[in-house]
Amino acid sequence: MPIYEYQCRKCGKNFEVLQSISSDALTTCPIDQCEQDEKAKGEVFRKISGGSGLVFNGSGFYLTDYVKKGDSAE
Repeated sequence: MPIYEYQCRKCGKNFEVLQSISSDALTTCPIDQCEQDEKAKGEVFRKISGGSGLVFNGSGFYLTDYVKKGDSAE
């Protein structure tokens, strides 16, 4: 699941939320993230971030896998 970055239009706070790709974007601050007196009242928008959370799991993704080997004919 990707991590999406949001920003509150009311207070400007940035926060991240782990959401499924098929989930709808948040429209208000989550209660646990909100710093306002009236919780969950601030409108939020999803920010576009430059990095990606690409993770390779398993074997086979090592620097030595793609190093040019010496010629066996030598």
